[in-house]
Amino acid sequence: MRYDLVVIGTGPGGYVCAIRAAQLGLKTAVVEKRATQGGTCLNVGCIPSKALLHASEMFAAASHDLPALGVKVGTPELDWAAMGKHRDDTVAANVQGVSYLFKKNKVDAFHGLGTIEGGKDGTHRVRVTGEDGATQTIETANIVIATGSEVATLPGMEVDERSIVSSTGALVLPEVPKRMIVIGAGVIGLELGSVYRRLGAEVEVVEYLDRILPGLDGEVAKTFHRMLEKQGFAFHLGQKVSKVEPTNAGACVTFAPVDGGEERRLDADVVLVATGRRPNTEGLGLDAAGVAVERGRVVIDDHFQTNVPGIYAIGDVVRGLMLAHKAEDEGVAVAEILAGQAGHVNYGVIPAVVYTMPEIASVGATEEELKTAGVPYRSGKFPYTANGRARATRHTDGFVKVLAHAETDRVLGVHIISSVAGELIQECSVLMEFGGSAEDLARTCHAHPTMSEAVKEAAMAVDKRAIHV
Repeated sequence: MRYDLVVIGTGPGGYVCAIRAAQLGLKTAVVEKRATQGGTCLNVGCIPSKALLHASEMFAAASHDLPALGVKVGTPELDWAAMGKHRDDTVAANVQGVSYLFKKNKVDAFHGLGTIEGGKDGTHRVRVTGEDGATQTIETANIVIATGSEVATLPGMEVDERSIVSSTGALVLPEVPKRMIVIGAGVIGLELGSVYRRLGAEVEVVEYLDRILPGLDGEVAKTFHRMLEKQGFAFHLGQKVSKVEPTNAGACVTFAPVDGGEERRLDADVVLVATGRRPNTEGLGLDAAGVAVERGRVVIDDHFQTNVPGIYAIGDVVRGLMLAHKAEDEGVAVAEILAGQAGHVNYGVIPAVVYTMPEIASVGATEEELKTAGVPYRSGKFPYTANGRARATRHTDGFVKVLAHAETDRVLGVHIISSVAGELIQECSVLMEFGGSAEDLARTCHAHPTMSEAVKEAAMAVDKRAIHV
């Protein structure tokens, strides 16, 4: 059977690409090496981690927040097995939903490892190898590589998913550890570390850089660092890990200052290695197919096509941020390009969220980036301690910061720390997508009392006219 498009990988980028292509009339198939659809994100990433984040937040609220609201529940008891069932049920509902969408849109699904083979007369071939070793070959006019990323480790760290775990293993620990060491103060490490901290674990974070959350606005990172310390996190910044090894009681981490100094050793029940991710290209046959790869990532042009005509790539395997929603937008864009339309992604307006409590959300440029680029800007900030809804819900930690061009007033970046930052950032993304100004945001009526009023006030503060602070 010959297809117009075969998508290899059914994570957020891949499955969205396939569905959009089918909607546009392309005969489409997908190849997925997992038994279930959805890739890393739905199976062992975004979705299960958010299920545990929410459940652990509810546990922490019952322990610390509800009494202050006049709700007496006694000392809450953790049912780790039930929390795990909630995680698994959430995953199952999402991956089954993707399978349903494939059937609804008449997308054919093949399970196995997809390998690109040479073709002729404008036809490509994908060999699908199942777990039993059986193979079948699919012919297609176009291929989209959407195989995502996998956990990256450093020398001296061998993940066994027992006492030394990746983010995948951290989601399914048999019990809550008494002590956890997290290597890496990025998004994944802090999110999963916060789950176990709320459930009672002692959490220490070892980070190579001298700050947490590299890439985020510096003021936001510093403020959030202090918040996490108040929550009980301990940080060892500017430290290089030389070795992680299992012990009879768990694991031991050896590290020393980056600029030189005495080595230290820390013991823990579990060590979470959260040092980043790398593109997942193994087994795709890229070399044989002649597809160019640079620094581990598939090289594409501005229309997502590789150097081989008819072979495209999106998501974590190509340049840019490793974010599910970035991959989704790329998937839609490439499907529309293949259908003769003008697919496009605005990379300057892709929001990013850290799903801790409080959450962190940002879109656009940071202050550091604007200063480095020499862009004149004005900043407006509004604290949640002055927001009525935040006081009523006891979520007064954080602030909203709006960065606007000093001459045009066009919004260049927004950064939020809030219990609902991930939701609040969306209006800012829409504003920036249409080239809106701080004045536009300040003049837009926001419902009272809501957390979103802080966004309006921060926009007003750009012109030094915030009302409630």
